[in-house]
Amino acid sequence: MASLRLRYTPGSQICNHLESGLISSRCAGPSTWKRNHRTDETPIVEKLAKKRPAADMEGEGPGNEVQSMLEKFGADISKVMQAKKKRLECLTKNYMKGSQHKLEQLWNTYHNQRKKMTHQYSQQVSSALQQWEAEAQRAEEQEEELNNLFRQQQKILQQARVVQNQKLKTVRELYEQFVKNMEDMEKSHDSFIQGAQQELRKEMATLQKKILMDTQQQEMATVRKSLQSMLF
Repeated sequence: MASLRLRYTPGSQICNHLESGLISSRCAGPSTWKRNHRTDETPIVEKLAKKRPAADMEGEGPGNEVQSMLEKFGADISKVMQAKKKRLECLTKNYMKGSQHKLEQLWNTYHNQRKKMTHQYSQQVSSALQQWEAEAQRAEEQEEELNNLFRQQQKILQQARVVQNQKLKTVRELYEQFVKNMEDMEKSHDSFIQGAQQELRKEMATLQKKILMDTQQQEMATVRKSLQSMLF
């Protein structure tokens, strides 16, 4: 039986099937590719050659034999490709499940962290707002107390001003009364002095007249005595 040789021609259907099978097996992963490589170490052409009886090989012509081999070779490659496709789909599903699980874990972690951060921030903001409200209330109360104190002080100042005005008015009235009394006293004093001077003048005049009369009477008495002494 003549040996059967297949020539490798780039771009042919057989080469394309072989390259697709090798690429698919390598994409499935190193372990899968090695396992498939060990399983498929025997060339498919040799397997087909072993499966075919010798009588059929001798009875058919070279063209029919090659055509039959190619058809079986294509069917085997299709089976291999279907298996690779199923394996790839399974790996893809497993990868998608793992990715989805990781995404869910990441999303849950992010959601929990965000919830925790939001809760902490809410507590901090609530505490800050409560402190601000308490300080604002305290400031408002202090402002009200200061306003009341200011109003009280203003009222006290107004009352003190009224009292001061009344005292100033009283002092002014007393001063005016004092000035008036002094003027009246001066007038009265002047009148008294004038009256006293007039009375003193009158008394002096009366006294002078009396003294003059007494002097005259004494002189008359002296003259009389002298005359009497001279006559008698």
